[in-house]
Amino acid sequence: MTAQLISGKQISEEIRGGLRKEVEQLLSQGLTPGLAVVLVGEDPASQVYVRNKEKACQDLGFYSEVHRLPASTSEEDLLVLVDKLNHQDSIHGILVQLPLPQHIHEKSVIDAISVKKDVDGFHPVNVGNLMIGDDSLLPCTPAGVIELIKRAGIDISGKHAVVIGRSNIVGKPVSLLLQRENATVTMCHSRTANMKELTKQADILVVAIGRANFVDASFVKPGAVVIDVGMNRLDNGKLAGDVDFESVKEISGPITPVPGGVGPMTITMLMMNTVLAAKRLKGLA
Repeated sequence: MTAQLISGKQISEEIRGGLRKEVEQLLSQGLTPGLAVVLVGEDPASQVYVRNKEKACQDLGFYSEVHRLPASTSEEDLLVLVDKLNHQDSIHGILVQLPLPQHIHEKSVIDAISVKKDVDGFHPVNVGNLMIGDDSLLPCTPAGVIELIKRAGIDISGKHAVVIGRSNIVGKPVSLLLQRENATVTMCHSRTANMKELTKQADILVVAIGRANFVDASFVKPGAVVIDVGMNRLDNGKLAGDVDFESVKEISGPITPVPGGVGPMTITMLMMNTVLAAKRLKGLA
């Protein structure tokens, strides 16, 4: 048995098709969604992400700014730029690419971004609203995971979802979003003693730990939905997820590949957040 692939590339294109129409309508009303991306330093992976975000903005008709700063940029100078973007009317979304150089405190920068322009969904106010179920800009990768599952025709309500990984960027928020969809959620992490016992109970398994091919078939209940958030570069230069795709696809239900699964969704959800932020800031939402 070979599992059904959940194509993030295909679903992402479907969403972008709808976004293009929405942006055309906003342009006719005199509103051009604007996204500013700030990159500090020359991390190779970050440079690729930023180029992809720039390309997505151009494709959808956004106004975009990319601020490329040297790794030596001080925290104070970065905060001055963020404040300027907070007050810039043509910018509706601000994203400071992580990770930042060690001398800059990520929390200070995230806290400085206007809540209304926090299209990454990392500001404590947006995180708090997510926690209590209030309306907020959602973190892009977790929101993309939920969209993938739902648009693949999978009902989340009443299912047992297991999340491996408890990061603030993926693990914690995706567990909250799964609960919002009425799943029963178990979280596993590096200190979980009986991990395989728990993961083999999962109807939906989400893996986000940053360890290549960590989850093999022995972790997975036959027929379970498997969402691989991992993106790891192997010694041979190839990309691999956190799931050993070749072994798991033989017993799982629908599964996301790497690349082409969750990855394309992250940038698409960023574009959705930017459109939503633009509409809210202009009183059109």
